[in-house]
Amino acid sequence: MNMRAGIITVSDRSSQGLRADASGPALAKMLADAFIETARTVTVPDEKKEIKKAIEELADCDKLDLILTTGGTGVSPRDVTPDATLEVIEKQIPGMAEVMRSESLKITPHAMISRAVAGIRGNCLIINLPGSPKGAAENLAAVMPALKHAIEKIKGDPSECGASI
Repeated sequence: MNMRAGIITVSDRSSQGLRADASGPALAKMLADAFIETARTVTVPDEKKEIKKAIEELADCDKLDLILTTGGTGVSPRDVTPDATLEVIEKQIPGMAEVMRSESLKITPHAMISRAVAGIRGNCLIINLPGSPKGAAENLAAVMPALKHAIEKIKGDPSECGASI
């Protein structure tokens, strides 16, 4: 199965050209290493309306299999990525967010304040990741073993779950 992904960097400074995006390229490299094509990258400010629009466009128009967001998952006043994501997904996948927080807690106690979510819109898996390149990579690594299987199931693969392990 050829998978196509999109990466949405959520950052006021990067969207204004004041800071280079380091997380998006780090995630794209990890996807490439897993033979997942990064079809589109987008940078938006920490604005719920802009985040929702980017997710909807990548999921509905570009018909991507996977969308990774990076940034805006904490508790700062402008951290609204999970809120925007919850407004556009149809189903949550809480286990993915739980695994990311659990694995991150082994590295930093700050993981417990992550509000990241994962969910489904149409046939697309959407996962919120932290904004730092290190945190984004660590969190993606935590869920990477389940990505292909999850996307196959989202797309309607009728095989039994135990058969692909």
